[in-house]
Amino acid sequence: MHDVIAAVDLGSNSFRLQVGRIVNDQIYALDGLKEPVRLAAGLSADKWLDADAQQRAIVALRQFHERLAGFSPGAVRAVATNTLRVAKNAASFLIRAEDALGFPIEVVAGREEARLIYVGVAHTLPDPHRQQLIVDIGGGSTELIIGKSFEPVLLDSLYMGCVGYSLRYFPGGRIDKRAFREADLAARRELQTIVHDYREAGWEMAIGSSGTARALAEILEGSGLSAGGITRGGLEKLRALFLRAGRVDALDLPGLKGDRLPVIPGGLAIMSAVFQEFGLERMAFSEGALRLGVLYDLLGRYHQHDLRDATVEAFVARYRINAGQAAQVADTACHLLAQIEPAMGEASCLDRRFLRWGAMLHEIGISVAHAGYHKHSAYILANADMPGFSRMDQGRLARIVLAHRGKLERLAGIDPASTDWLLIVCLRLAVAIHRARDNRGVPDISLTRGKHGFVVETPPGWLQSLPLTAAAFEEERQQWQSVGRVLTLRARAAPPR
Repeated sequence: MHDVIAAVDLGSNSFRLQVGRIVNDQIYALDGLKEPVRLAAGLSADKWLDADAQQRAIVALRQFHERLAGFSPGAVRAVATNTLRVAKNAASFLIRAEDALGFPIEVVAGREEARLIYVGVAHTLPDPHRQQLIVDIGGGSTELIIGKSFEPVLLDSLYMGCVGYSLRYFPGGRIDKRAFREADLAARRELQTIVHDYREAGWEMAIGSSGTARALAEILEGSGLSAGGITRGGLEKLRALFLRAGRVDALDLPGLKGDRLPVIPGGLAIMSAVFQEFGLERMAFSEGALRLGVLYDLLGRYHQHDLRDATVEAFVARYRINAGQAAQVADTACHLLAQIEPAMGEASCLDRRFLRWGAMLHEIGISVAHAGYHKHSAYILANADMPGFSRMDQGRLARIVLAHRGKLERLAGIDPASTDWLLIVCLRLAVAIHRARDNRGVPDISLTRGKHGFVVETPPGWLQSLPLTAAAFEEERQQWQSVGRVLTLRARAAPPR
């Protein structure tokens, strides 16, 4: 296991790098970098990320790349949030971004971002066993969580952030009563969709995390408007000071840093709305944030406490998947993968884990309808909230599951060199072998690479004794031929008498 790990947070306002050392299952900060990229400011009304914002991001990621020199791929996890969730040209930008950073970048869904924030905050709380309300106002979205004892109870991500609100309601840095009123109403409308459930769940303490909460706490304390943390009275006095200034560049407040100045009006409006809708009087600030949550999530994966395994188990139960059938398909698929690529046979291999997850969930779509169930399965896996899985994880899982039956031609867009093809052939063959659902176990067949595809070798007379499987294998041979690959079926020579 790595002693030093790193998290990269590609936020809508700032990009941050956090390096931590693992000591007795705790993470201690070693180093951190922050760049005020303001990615959300480059998002046009029709959701295209402009060239200037992309360039600011690439410059920051190149700096991070230098600091991460020598880190192995497994010791670094990079996540991107709201702006790259919604940008229409995110895919093309991410290719450049990953090249600049030198590591893969995961775009996490809003609720997954909220979960990671809670993990980070919970590890900084003096008493995490109390029920807490966490509010994290980012550049492009606001995450709200109620959690207790390191487990989230409610998770939500709302499409409102300090960068977007500052640009929309305080253009050019102008501040007036009308702007605050409109921003406040917009934020309260968003919050009203969730506030009832949160009040029903209840909390003992409210906590703010990340840049906006930190900035407001520092301004309020530095200006003598609050004795500690963020208070309702302090926010009201701060709003009055903003209105008196009339413009962002006229603000002269202790604790207000220059990089936060352009986005603080939007952040203040959202925080004020949170206090009103949730009936808050005071909010503490936590140093925990998304990047710390990413580090602890990475630590959990090292210890094989990977939340993705728990999520798959929960989905098997929730959608009433036939666990016995799914498990024998998974066992056979993994057996075949170990033969075709021995390095992937290790239980810790990520490709093997994706294959096993896909096999366990390949019939999830039957809960919708049996006809075309593989398409329903892929849709659920691509769009459901799956704690621990990034959007790209879910996309890969959905692609593998979609491919487990039917025409292979629909997958022509997959890179010919992608390891997904190996997972797909193993899963398809395993599903064909266990179509009779007769608990036959892992069969004595082998799978190897051929000159232009794959070779399946079976015991003498095996296929002749299993006509249903023989027909399925013949159909597989034709499907692979349709995508320019050869699937050769042959029986082993009978042993000499």
